[in-house]
Amino acid sequence: MPSPQPSAPAVAPTLDPAAPLIFIINAASGSSDGDAKRVVIEDALRAAGRQGDVRFVRPDALAQEARAAAATALATRSAVVAVGGDGTINAVAQAAHAAGCAMGVVPLGTFNYVARTHGIPTEPAEAAQMLMHAVPVPVQVGTVNGHVFLVNASLGLYPALLEDRETYKARFGRSRWVAMGAACMTLLRGHRQLRLLIDEGGVVREVRTPTLFVGNNRLQLEQVGLHLSTHPARTLDNGRIAAVMLKPIGTPTMAWLMLRGAMGSLGEADSVESFAFQRMVVQPRLRKIKVAFDGEIARMRTPLEFRVAAQPLYLLKPSLPSQST
Repeated sequence: MPSPQPSAPAVAPTLDPAAPLIFIINAASGSSDGDAKRVVIEDALRAAGRQGDVRFVRPDALAQEARAAAATALATRSAVVAVGGDGTINAVAQAAHAAGCAMGVVPLGTFNYVARTHGIPTEPAEAAQMLMHAVPVPVQVGTVNGHVFLVNASLGLYPALLEDRETYKARFGRSRWVAMGAACMTLLRGHRQLRLLIDEGGVVREVRTPTLFVGNNRLQLEQVGLHLSTHPARTLDNGRIAAVMLKPIGTPTMAWLMLRGAMGSLGEADSVESFAFQRMVVQPRLRKIKVAFDGEIARMRTPLEFRVAAQPLYLLKPSLPSQST
């Protein structure tokens, strides 16, 4: 059964400027890299006259420590800040959303869709400086079986692509070219078709597709060519998220679609179906299936419930001139 939705406060939290900001940093990067991140954060805190609590966390303790930090942030009227890539941001978002506290981001990923969508600088020092005077703003959150995602969630080919990307990043470093190369290798290995029963708004249908992709990030969807001014998901960020499915196709057509996505014209392809929804239940033939959410991968029990969360995430964003800091 799908996990219950967290019960977060419906009112944006107020922040106490005297309360220390809590920074969660993935300790897997190594000591020298960690020292550089600490310097960036401490310089921003010093310049703003703020206090901070910088916590380096082992990957296997990330979720637990994020929950503890979120509880402290809520109690002290502060915020918990994710310093890192997709995995760190998702773990902190899960905890902050459940607690109802404010959350900040210092992005260190490859694509940084969350930061770029919400006006957060992608340069770490600038992002840390922005946090010192940011305000909590409600942003829409998607969930799959209760697991939060800010950018996307998917099953089928896309989780396999992400696993290959992580393998290639470990060997060749983090870059968009490495990500594209990993995607090519995934496609060349071939892929199987999923048989899914999809219940959307009470209408049930069976589909065959190599991948089901659910998007909650306007920038990512528009970059691959799903232009939201004319797309059914134009209400994205307003209580709807977007589903994208590929019709059953072979490897050459899949490679062509990948190229079209890179060129920003995926939405014009006949082999692509997309629609917007508030809640959708997906039943694969498997009892458990790999699901990717914001770059993380987990095996989940089926059926899968995708939905827009009832409560928003309160994300620290740049304050407007008319807003108090």
